[in-house]
Amino acid sequence: MIDQDVLRCDFPAYLRKIADFTDDELIPTEPEMVDAGAVPERILDRMAALGLFGISIPRAYGGLEWTMEQQVRLTFEFTRASCVYRSRFSTVIGLCSQAILDHGTEEQRREMLPAMAAGELVTAFALTEEEAGSDAAHLRTTAIRDGADYLVNGSKRYITNAAWADAFLTFARTDPDEPGAAGVSALIVDARAPGVSTALPRYMNGHAEAPVGEIRFRGVRVPAGQLLGGVEGQGLKMALRGINHARLHVAATCVGQATRMLEETTAHLNGREQFGGPLADLGAVRSTLGESYAELEAGRALVMESARTFDRGEVPRHRIAAAKLYCSEMASRVADRCVQLLGGAGIVGPHPVPRMWRDVRALRIYEGSSPIHQRNLGRAMIEQVRADGTLPDTFRAR
Repeated sequence: MIDQDVLRCDFPAYLRKIADFTDDELIPTEPEMVDAGAVPERILDRMAALGLFGISIPRAYGGLEWTMEQQVRLTFEFTRASCVYRSRFSTVIGLCSQAILDHGTEEQRREMLPAMAAGELVTAFALTEEEAGSDAAHLRTTAIRDGADYLVNGSKRYITNAAWADAFLTFARTDPDEPGAAGVSALIVDARAPGVSTALPRYMNGHAEAPVGEIRFRGVRVPAGQLLGGVEGQGLKMALRGINHARLHVAATCVGQATRMLEETTAHLNGREQFGGPLADLGAVRSTLGESYAELEAGRALVMESARTFDRGEVPRHRIAAAKLYCSEMASRVADRCVQLLGGAGIVGPHPVPRMWRDVRALRIYEGSSPIHQRNLGRAMIEQVRADGTLPDTFRAR
């Protein structure tokens, strides 16, 4: 449950509270989290009390209702700590809550959103399958109407919070005669329902403390009232609202991670002497740091502009895709440079940057891989210029 004093905070006070939480609790707890292989329960309880599960959910449904610009500013702060922490509430604040908010029935909103905002109902976004990742329109999980229920069969993979979720926003084919997107619907599936099982991978290359998982549905009965919005065939359209929201959060996460890595690396360089003086005095070192800082600030500006456009009432989906593409690639470049600058400490020992280097690599795959965004943006450019001579989400006056 969100603390009452948190609910009374204005945004500057809340931002300061989250910055202090990051510095005083999240970052110092990272070694304990790594040793335990999981986020400690007391940290999850603190996240819930501080309202991190509810930053995007309207106050009418128990959340904090910060704007998108405010949400990304918060993300810049709490993702200076391990991005594993964020993963535990990311599917609630973006992918799932936004789809329910925009497309759910009022009964579904009232039933789910307050509990989600309080951190009492963790949801996972069950879209990806073995043969349907970037090509989600060809998913194979089915939900066939059977009296008052849907009978769900199939499996999902690479699902964040699969092992901890209380409910899955599940995308399944309700029309077996329609092979494309028009046959896909969204259903809210209770994770405890008979026939639902989950499994975690044996190995994770990064994000080891919050691994993605598999979900299997074997004859799972889902009441028809759990069909999102009460309509069939709109599942992938409903998914896009949450996906665009989440993509911008991922871009902001990359900014937060790069900020921390550059701060940690610069501090190391200031205290390390080689060739008769501080490493920080070497021209090549300074050039590498300067280039990284410029790229970080470019990413921060792109995320902020995308968020402000979002808050003006439009979803700049191409600019959001560009932000996610650029920032995830930027964070990986920064991570690689930082590991190189750390030298031996970047390979051996407990320094946080090598762990973050592994973690940020996954962000180039989450919420649409870099090659998919490159292809889609290129296609959008060609089509838009052909239509009116401008680029997608153009800044040009019209």
